[in-house]
Amino acid sequence: MQNIELTGRHLIAGEWAASSGPEFRAVNPATGDRIGATYHEAGEREVARAADAARKAFQLSRAFPTHLSARLLDGIADEILAAGDPLLEVAEQETALPRPRLIGERQRTCSQLKLFATLVREGGWLDATIDRADPNRKPAPRPDVRRVNRPIGPVAIFEASNFPFAFGVCGGDTASALAAGNPVIVKAHPSHPGTAELFAGIVLRALQKLDLPPGLFSVLQGQGKQLGAMLVQNDAIEAVGFTGSLGAGRALFDLGARRPRPIPVYAEMGSLNPLVMLPGAIASGATLAQRLTESVVMGCGQFCTKPGVVLLLDSDQSRGFVGALRDRLASIGNQVLLNAGIRDKFVQQIQQLTKVAGVQTLLPPAPSGHAATTASLLQVDAATWLAREELRHETFGPGVVIVFCRDAREIRDALDAAGGNLTSTIHADRGDDATVRELLPELENIAGRVIFGDFPTGVEVGCAMVHGGPYPATTAPATTSVGAAAIRRYVRPLSYQSLPDHLLPPALQDANPLGVLRTVDSAITRDAIARPVA
Repeated sequence: MQNIELTGRHLIAGEWAASSGPEFRAVNPATGDRIGATYHEAGEREVARAADAARKAFQLSRAFPTHLSARLLDGIADEILAAGDPLLEVAEQETALPRPRLIGERQRTCSQLKLFATLVREGGWLDATIDRADPNRKPAPRPDVRRVNRPIGPVAIFEASNFPFAFGVCGGDTASALAAGNPVIVKAHPSHPGTAELFAGIVLRALQKLDLPPGLFSVLQGQGKQLGAMLVQNDAIEAVGFTGSLGAGRALFDLGARRPRPIPVYAEMGSLNPLVMLPGAIASGATLAQRLTESVVMGCGQFCTKPGVVLLLDSDQSRGFVGALRDRLASIGNQVLLNAGIRDKFVQQIQQLTKVAGVQTLLPPAPSGHAATTASLLQVDAATWLAREELRHETFGPGVVIVFCRDAREIRDALDAAGGNLTSTIHADRGDDATVRELLPELENIAGRVIFGDFPTGVEVGCAMVHGGPYPATTAPATTSVGAAAIRRYVRPLSYQSLPDHLLPPALQDANPLGVLRTVDSAITRDAIARPVA
């Protein structure tokens, strides 16, 4: 990182700003060495400046033509690719994530931005709906009422630790908020501040090339809870996007709800991602054990979609499968996690679980170095799983719990006890169809995405994806943080009654100048319309 210039500053409304708060630096997870620039915690002054600039920028961005928002998103993606190897180098040293993983994540980040640019141009997210006046309706005439989605206002985004690109400064939350025409203030993650600063510069360049208001985007550095609380409580902020732990997400949600004027906090939090394997699938043996191993340790087990619990019908075949899984997990060796705090919490949590009566430790984690550990494998029966609530907490790291069940009813009970999740998965063959049908309603009830015959790690960025789920997976189960529908978190529906045509937003005007699909008098059409005559 010696040849990469980092300022150690915040980006506030187009300017690089210093602060006088407590200082911190990034730490290389593999070595424990402090690296990069020295950063200072943003405080009340920095939050107020960014929020005031965002409020002013919203007066302009709320009226952006759709092509301008799309050009900004495309421009950010182009700038990311133009940044080249320095971006990868800084992220690699701050996160210990391997270069191939970061290259793939960079492509995913650019694809997200391009997806939202396409979505904005297409216009379906506006949900334009028109009920034309009916002056002849009895007993009372019907007025002309038209509805469209409008940007919600300045949005505070919290970077995630485990995806420094795809859930970072330019990640899906930022892309979806900007796509709708909202200013964004990002709280950078303290584990990779240099990566965040480089991304901040990328967005700044994209804004400057389009001559857009600088208050549209700010990035504040900090590692304390106070900065996050100040952002959520600032009156200019209209919504919050968060990806992280249950404790932090719930704290931000409560802060948003306690404001004099409450705001939505879209928090994606912990998830067990229960995975059911029925006898027909287990017959494939070693292949399935290898695929499950790869899913559990992908990203060192630090994916929010990691399968954390596997439910099996108790049998000799199932126990043979678990033995094969243990051997493969044991062969993985040391993995470097994102920081020492995450590693220590993972190891301590597993060690506490091994003390629970009825828990068998098939593979204990062995910590080493600054932030490394080996994988963990625990085994319990369904009765213990149902009785001990601590077994049903997410373990963020390369660990998995096997739960042996006596029958399909116990599997169903175990799924219900797993609570809200991002995903639920079942592996079966045609001979298991009756059991699958029995379990499917519960799999649907507890998750935002149901998977058959595959693994939850790896989230496709597309129009049909739901990356959300019932609490505690998220605070808003009707939403998604990945895919085209993510934009709906940062808009609000607005109706216009009896407004003259020339004063309406373009998507609602009679001529439909944007050419978007609209629902007109309950019929879907792109056609221009005429107003009824009395």
